[in-house]
Amino acid sequence: MSISQKNERILVVDDSPATLEVLQRNLTAAGYQVFTAPGVAEAIEILQAMPLDLVVTDLKMPRVGGLDLVRHTRENFKDTEVMVITGYPSIESAVNAVKTGAEEFLAKPFTDEELLSAVRGVLDKLNVRRSGYVALDQVSSVHKGFIADSRVMHSVFVAIGKAARTSATVLISGESGTGKELAARAIHYSSARSSASFVPVNCGGIPEALLESELFGHVKGAFTGATESRAGFFHAADGGTIFLDEVGDMSAAMQAKLLRVLQDKEICMVGSNRTRKVDARILAATNKDLQGLVKKGVFRDDLFYRLNVITIFMPPLRERGDDVLLLARHFAAKFAVGLGRSSPGFSDKALQCLRDYNWPGNVRELENVIHRLVVMTDGDLIDVPDLPSLMRFSVLRKTGFTRTLAEVEAEYINNVLASVAGNKTRASEILGIDRKTLRQKIGRKEKPAS
Repeated sequence: MSISQKNERILVVDDSPATLEVLQRNLTAAGYQVFTAPGVAEAIEILQAMPLDLVVTDLKMPRVGGLDLVRHTRENFKDTEVMVITGYPSIESAVNAVKTGAEEFLAKPFTDEELLSAVRGVLDKLNVRRSGYVALDQVSSVHKGFIADSRVMHSVFVAIGKAARTSATVLISGESGTGKELAARAIHYSSARSSASFVPVNCGGIPEALLESELFGHVKGAFTGATESRAGFFHAADGGTIFLDEVGDMSAAMQAKLLRVLQDKEICMVGSNRTRKVDARILAATNKDLQGLVKKGVFRDDLFYRLNVITIFMPPLRERGDDVLLLARHFAAKFAVGLGRSSPGFSDKALQCLRDYNWPGNVRELENVIHRLVVMTDGDLIDVPDLPSLMRFSVLRKTGFTRTLAEVEAEYINNVLASVAGNKTRASEILGIDRKTLRQKIGRKEKPAS
């Protein structure tokens, strides 16, 4: 989710005139106000002269480098985000940039789409942080980056505010697409650590063999291919916050190592016998039932209790009432701006369809649906015929207690698969089953009747 602002100001810093010209042209065409500087000294003068939303800086420059500008911006302009671009990419330089305070790291060469996507992502995070300054009791449909006005979400806002005032570990649970990372960012940027790094890690997206090295770093020679020592995500999060998403996917061995970090506040790089103290607040998230996994012996009970000091549950979109309509209008306006057109409206019947749909993919699915509607719909009004066929038919389908369990299950599986564009891995995560079971169920419902 994002909160788009108009006329956002971006400063681009690079010692290459050609690069400055290309970046300025592309960003200006996207609707941003763009200023340029050939070096750090000139950039600092511009920073002092006017408020800026984002600084995009090259890493390697003569005299004073980009990391010094990142550090200066973080220390003196806390309401300005920083993004680093470089033609000399390495994991070490990326970690250093993030640790110093950069929100994004983009390696040259990159496409126009990659540039605009990275810039938009950083600015969205800035707007999340800015909205985090809103008082908890302020009535608004926009709160801490969330578009919400439902009772269940107001309870979430209260929990986020309480969690931000402590240094305790937080476990954020909920289905995929409900905004668990957004909640983690809201906690971080409302806390005393807000000026330090927020480092998100998708534990389920990193191969098991690499996860330990990615989290804790490794020394030179630790394994084949380790040609130099490299810091890990915990190093980058030192003094700030590390967000461990999909923590329920960790193996037993990694669970034991994470437990040690929680207990001793120290890490050990792969291939080293020396430990190092680390001051990183841990926020964890899962779409699984960790308590159920504990009972099955799949997840360590001692780690669960360490993570579960404060619990925040992100409600599914189907339980958020008219938030669906707020979000639909928000996304429509957001994507219309990107296309240079006026924001389309919704007919009453279309809004009712959106309101009644089950949204198995939650807010992520809604965002994708609205994006497609804004792109594909002609005219200024989105009506029922414009909606995806699955959504139109699901509203008309019978809802009484006359269907078999197999029929209900088959319909739900179809809805989930449609919401993730047929991605069976994502669908199995949402359904809480493995891919093999999902394949069996798909085969069963596709098998012709005898």
